[in-house]
Amino acid sequence: MTSSESVTYRVTIPDDVHPVTLFGRQDEVLRAVERGFRRVEIHARGNIVTLTGPVGDVTLAQRLLEELIQVTRAGAPLGVDAVERAVSMLTVHAASPAHVLTTDIVSSRGRTIRPKTIGQKAYVDAIDANTIVFGIGPAGTGKTYLAMAKAVHALQSKQVNRIVLTRPAVEAGERLGFLPGTLSEKIDPYLRPLYDALHDMIDPDSIPKLMAAGTIEVAPLAYMRGRTLNDAFIILDEAQNTSAEQMKMFLTRLGFGSKVVVTGDVTQVDLPGGVRSGLRVVQEILTGIDDVAFCRLTSADVVRHRLVGEIIDAYERWDVRQERPAHLRREERA
Repeated sequence: MTSSESVTYRVTIPDDVHPVTLFGRQDEVLRAVERGFRRVEIHARGNIVTLTGPVGDVTLAQRLLEELIQVTRAGAPLGVDAVERAVSMLTVHAASPAHVLTTDIVSSRGRTIRPKTIGQKAYVDAIDANTIVFGIGPAGTGKTYLAMAKAVHALQSKQVNRIVLTRPAVEAGERLGFLPGTLSEKIDPYLRPLYDALHDMIDPDSIPKLMAAGTIEVAPLAYMRGRTLNDAFIILDEAQNTSAEQMKMFLTRLGFGSKVVVTGDVTQVDLPGGVRSGLRVVQEILTGIDDVAFCRLTSADVVRHRLVGEIIDAYERWDVRQERPAHLRREERA
């Protein structure tokens, strides 16, 4: 039999998986699988799914359905976006979608946080395996959110005694003193994204008590100077806006029993002209050192609206064009 010959396979949905939960509203999951394998016709009747098409495509579609059954059985939500990512995992990366989509990090108020892409799963695994991890990538790839989830899990499982969250308030430069309000009110807008993520993962009523007890600390990077942080899960967010000196200062706060995650997007540097990003420099200095990992997320790991990934790719192509010599850009426009 050649790979182009048509075959028919049947997949039986187990009794412990409700077909409606697997297929989605108006069979949207099945239609998404069909779009992923355009040469495969899919028909469902009761708990039997029939796949017809070229043997290679049908074999992959059958495996995808079996993987999605495992995802549904584990209680993970299935939607069109999740199916599209699962198709990519299976066809592009030859990876198991169920292995990625059923990895639980932390649960809160009936909601479980899980990685949604191959890159995110590698990032989460790197945090488990290393003391210092750098998560580098564009907006929407879950760098900070997943790091926060791992921090909350580490606290809840008593792997650490506290969580320390920090980021530079570089947007205000040296003008913080001229902003109205107390120091806390001045720096709050720069730390708000960290508070927002915390509220998704911890009972909001308990957060003030945890912060008052020092179990959770949210502070600007300048507050880290001169400290040694033991038994802590420490996250530096927006690290592209640190100088090389600030990055060194932060990394040397590491104490015994602690873990550090540094997140940032090297394409979004807000530092004044002439100041090189500490996140760029540290890749040249620490790459290859044992127990330090660099995870690079891409537009493929964006889990916001589909257009966000396409926008990121379009800007990257534009940046590449701008770096070409002027005469080549003129020829391209012509």
